[in-house]
Amino acid sequence: MKLDAVLWDYDGTLVNSVPKNIDITKTILSIVAPHLTGDFLPKYLRDEDSYHEANHGAKNWQELYTDYYGLTHDEMILAGSMWAEHQETNTTEVILFDGIKDVITEFAMLPHGICSQNSQSNIRRVLDNSGIGKPFKSIVGYDDVSSGNQKPDAFGGIKCLESIFGHTDSQCLMYIGDHEADVKFARNLQSALGDNRKVISVAASYSRSEPESWQCQPDYTARSVQDLFQIIGKYA
Repeated sequence: MKLDAVLWDYDGTLVNSVPKNIDITKTILSIVAPHLTGDFLPKYLRDEDSYHEANHGAKNWQELYTDYYGLTHDEMILAGSMWAEHQETNTTEVILFDGIKDVITEFAMLPHGICSQNSQSNIRRVLDNSGIGKPFKSIVGYDDVSSGNQKPDAFGGIKCLESIFGHTDSQCLMYIGDHEADVKFARNLQSALGDNRKVISVAASYSRSEPESWQCQPDYTARSVQDLFQIIGKYA
């Protein structure tokens, strides 16, 4: 089967946004949970290695905030509602992983889309500034999906496909992400599209995720950005 489109996660897949995400989270905690700042800052926000441990260990962002950062349920809900705003105003630099621009350029003949829990306008600005915005025909961000329909729910993927094609009749898709929830998202999207559709799941382990420990396994694992050339090329 030939690919109709390549869909991507954003954070930890296209860009290394860890420094920015840590800074944003610290700012939000200072507002909604000041008792978790200063000397009481959660250990998972003290360095990038610890952040990766928590981010890849949590099933979703809600669990990340409550089980790893120590927020209450109400604090977590409030923190989530502030994320898009602070994504827009935070000026910490975000850069593409080395080689990603070459991958997008190589497969620019395919329509690309993004299903992310980042802000749509923030994502679009980074892509355009990096010179790879044109192939991305649709971006579905955190603020485009209700809290109950965030990944791994398939809703964002359906919305992304409808934006790209005007329908959801695509036969073969690929979804690339760095989290177990991204694999679940790909499986849920395939179920939502129907038995005659194929959604190929690719785990981006080059951002220090460990797919071999996941219960839900991807179809392919990209241990380096360069691996994406062969994986995508197999179906392009």
